[in-house]
Amino acid sequence: MVREQLAKERRRRTTLWTSVAAAAVLLVAAVAGYGFFAAQRSGEVITPAAATADGTGFAVGTGSVTIDVYEDFMCPACGQFESAAASTIDQLVSEGKVTVVYHPISILDRYSNGTNYSTRASSASACAADGGKFTEYHKALFDNRPEEGTNGLDDAKLISLGTTLGLGDDFTQCVEDGKYKTWSAQITDRASERGVTGTPTVYVAGTVLKDRSAAGLTSAVEAAVK
Repeated sequence: MVREQLAKERRRRTTLWTSVAAAAVLLVAAVAGYGFFAAQRSGEVITPAAATADGTGFAVGTGSVTIDVYEDFMCPACGQFESAAASTIDQLVSEGKVTVVYHPISILDRYSNGTNYSTRASSASACAADGGKFTEYHKALFDNRPEEGTNGLDDAKLISLGTTLGLGDDFTQCVEDGKYKTWSAQITDRASERGVTGTPTVYVAGTVLKDRSAAGLTSAVEAAVK
């Protein structure tokens, strides 16, 4: 009888501690989830780890001349600039002449029928940067750029573009959570403070590039090198 009672007591204690451990795990998860939710609700900015030191963009290359490109993923003129200058930029990067800093700002939300596509695309590009795929995702967004006045790509499509590039569950969750939406708003404000009033706005070594053709870009870089 005593042995049976002792066995029951051991089973009760085991069950109790198992329940306590499970509750602790759930509590940790809940606190972490609430922390992220609270940050979003409070407007706290979460800066991508892959961002530049000032937190406003993503750098490609290591050259001495800095090219800052302010773009909106719905912007038709940005799409034209990408088509005209992307290969030239890639060549300048490969030659070690330039560091290109892409600033994916969101100034055209009002042209996406209330879906805030520019902000969602900017945020998704930051999610891709977390996974080491900003350059590839940047290209994919422009290859699939929606026209102004449309809803833009939905989140499912934004996720699909990333998974095609090999981005996984972290990327999917990041897009679904809108993790970097407040960051997108912040860098858009920072761009305005710098004097950016439209997209694309391109600076070469701190000077606004007026001729955004491939030849104009190359000339500006060569002048900056001298």
